Amino acid sequence: METLLSGITQAVSGARSLEELSRPLLNLLQSVTGLESTYLTTVDESRGTQHVLYSRNSGALTIPEGIAVPWNDTLCRRALDEGVRYADDVPQRWGDSVAARQLGIVTYASEPLRGSDGGLIGTLCAASGSAQSLSPEASSLLPMFAQLIAQQFERERLLDELHRANALLASHALIDPLTGLANRRSLAEE
Repeated sequence: METLLSGITQAVSGARSLEELSRPLLNLLQSVTGLESTYLTTVDESRGTQHVLYSRNSGALTIPEGIAVPWNDTLCRRALDEGVRYADDVPQRWGDSVAARQLGIVTYASEPLRGSDGGLIGTLCAASGSAQSLSPEASSLLPMFAQLIAQQFERERLLDELHRANALLASHALIDPLTGLANRRSLAEE
């Protein structure tokens, strides 16, 4: 437990980006769950796709980074719709999922990543090619890790918006809004 807390502390305190936070948390999640693959996805509901952003694979089951699957075919969508966060019978429960069948997923656990507005950002998942149980410790860490990652997503989104707004303001400060030409301030700076 002390090693786990130390790992969480290092991941959270040292992270300056989504990737720097996510990769250590995926490693920790994999060690706690014992599942072969842990991965972070983003969901674009308007386009109907889910993308694997980062993954950690240690066994025969491999979830490749960068893979995109139709949102309607994903286990994540089915789990959210049915309120199921863990299943060790994926072929029986969701046998019609082409992606799960192609990847060979038998055990699956996930937690949605939600923004401050409640909107779905993505999912934090763990999977295995064999039936495995999920410990209570792993069940409690999955939501916590998902919340930490969702907060980092929100932070980075807000910083991007702030940078764009500042660039727009800087542009407006130097350009006449009516003519689109350089204004007095711009000429003075030249």
